[in-house]
Amino acid sequence: MSLFRLPDSPLFTIAKPEDILLAPKPWFVALTLALAFTINLLPLSGFALSLRPDFFALVLLYWAIHQPRWIGIGVAWACGLLTDVVEANLFGQHALAYAILAFAAEYFHRRVLRFPVWQQALHVLALLLIAQGVVLVLRLMSGAAPPSAVIVLASISSALVWPVISALLQWPQRVRSLLD
Repeated sequence: MSLFRLPDSPLFTIAKPEDILLAPKPWFVALTLALAFTINLLPLSGFALSLRPDFFALVLLYWAIHQPRWIGIGVAWACGLLTDVVEANLFGQHALAYAILAFAAEYFHRRVLRFPVWQQALHVLALLLIAQGVVLVLRLMSGAAPPSAVIVLASISSALVWPVISALLQWPQRVRSLLD
């Protein structure tokens, strides 16, 4: 067994479309959203800020795809308003972006779940670029200076992190099924 290789255990694999996962507990969904929101608040600057994945959007997107009855447009809107308040942004820009993200996730959730995780990451990249485009257009309409093209790196790094986020968020749904 290699030092950097994960054990060959079903706990460390991503569920296939035919796998049946247990429903997550509501407290776990809320905890992961709160943790992702907190990670997004970590102070970074410069190029590190450009590369940081939007963990909150990723976790929100994950739950909107996997639990569309629990996490929908209303929850995404409220989370976006909270993001705007905490980050002191134009009020409503993240709310609109996250609501569009949740709508697209609900619309495409059956399709996305049928693909392997690397193809899911491509769908996630497209959805995150759309959400980022909404924020960009709203900022430009409010008179902000146009940003550099580096802002796309956050969506790309988010898509690269998607398989890890998926594996981590699926883990509690698989534990009990392994013990039976």
